[in-house]
Amino acid sequence: MVVVMVLSQHAKIEYATGKEAVNGLERRKSWRTIPRMSLQLRRYLPILLLLAVTQTALSQEIKKLDASADKILPANAKLERVASGLYKWTEGPVWTRAGTLLFAEIPANNIDEWTPGKGVSVFIHPSGYKGTAPFTGPEPGSNGMTLDPEGRVTVAGHAGRTVWRLESLDPKAQVTVLADSYEGKKLNSPNDVVYRSDGSLYFTDPPYGLQTQGNDDPQKELKVNGVYRIPDAVQQKPGAPPDRDKLQLIIKDLPRPNGIVFSPDEKYLYVSDSGRKVWMRYPVNADGSVGEGSVFLDASSDPAKGSPDGIRVDKKGNMYGAGPGGVWIISPEGKHIATLLLPEVVSNVAWGDKDDKTLYITASTSIYRIKLKIAGVRN
Repeated sequence: MVVVMVLSQHAKIEYATGKEAVNGLERRKSWRTIPRMSLQLRRYLPILLLLAVTQTALSQEIKKLDASADKILPANAKLERVASGLYKWTEGPVWTRAGTLLFAEIPANNIDEWTPGKGVSVFIHPSGYKGTAPFTGPEPGSNGMTLDPEGRVTVAGHAGRTVWRLESLDPKAQVTVLADSYEGKKLNSPNDVVYRSDGSLYFTDPPYGLQTQGNDDPQKELKVNGVYRIPDAVQQKPGAPPDRDKLQLIIKDLPRPNGIVFSPDEKYLYVSDSGRKVWMRYPVNADGSVGEGSVFLDASSDPAKGSPDGIRVDKKGNMYGAGPGGVWIISPEGKHIATLLLPEVVSNVAWGDKDDKTLYITASTSIYRIKLKIAGVRN
C-alpha cells in the first residue's frame, strides 16, 4: 500500500509499506520526504504517519466481503498475538475446562499449554511418534484435539497413528486408545476429531503424519485417506482397548480429508479437503452415516498461502476455517463473507474463554485470538 499526502506546493510525503506493526507484529516500513518541508509540517509528520499505519493495519487484519460480516465482527475487532516463537507449525487447539488452551506443536512432538497471564509450557512430550528409530518426516507430533462431553481431551495422534483420550487434565493421566486400525490395517495418521451428541467420534485420516506424507509411503497400509466414525466412543471404559470391529469408514473418496465439524443442528458434517482446496458438506443420516457430499465452498482459485484445514462453527451456523491467506468466515449457505488475514499460514481454530466468543487461531509459529459477536459451538 502507498499513501501519498500532498502537504504543500513544494513538499510531498510518500509512505510506502511492505510490512508494518499490527498488534505487535513486525512489519517492514520505509518512508522518505522530499526536502523543503516546513518546520510546522515536520511537527505533524509522526501523527500523519501513525494515521496511515493505523488505517493500513485495520485494512490488512480483516477483509469484509459481505455486509453480513458486521453481525459477526465487532466494529473494533482486532487480532491479537498471544504466543510466538513456537517451532514451525502449531495445530489442533482446544480450550479446556481449566481455562487454558492446549495445542499441538507438531514438529517438536509436543502438546503445549497456553495459560493466560503465564504463557506457554510443554504439556506432553512426546505426543505423537514414540518409536525408537529416528523419525525422518517433518511432523512427528500429534494433531487435532477436542473435548468429549465429560471434558476429557481427545487427540488425533497423527504420527502416533492412533486416536486417544486423556482421562483427566494431567499430562501423566491414563491414556485410552479409541482407534488404531481398520480391518486389521494401521490407520494412516489421524488428523482431526469431532464428537456428535450421541457420543460417537468422527475423525479424518490423511497421510500427513507419515514420514513421506505421500500415498506411496512404505508404512501406509490403507489404500484410502478416509473419514471414520467410532460409535459410542464416549462410553469406552478408561484403559480398555478399542473395539476395532465397530470402526466405520464413512467417506473414502477425498484426496486429503483434514478439518472436520458438525453444523450446530448436526444435520450436516463438514470436511476440509486440503488436496483440492475445498470444503465439503455431507447430510448426516439418523444412524450416524452420511449421504452424498457436495462442495460447500471452493477456495482453489485463491493464490494466497494456505489451504482448507481446521474448522469450527458458531451457534448461528457460520463456519470459521483455516484457508488461503488466513481464516475464512463462511455463511451457512456457503458464502465467503470475510477473511481474517494473518501474516502466517493458519492451520486451525478453536473457541475459548468463558463466553465462547473468542476465536483462538494456530498459525505456523504463533497463537492469535480475536473477539467476535456470536458464541461458538465447542465440539
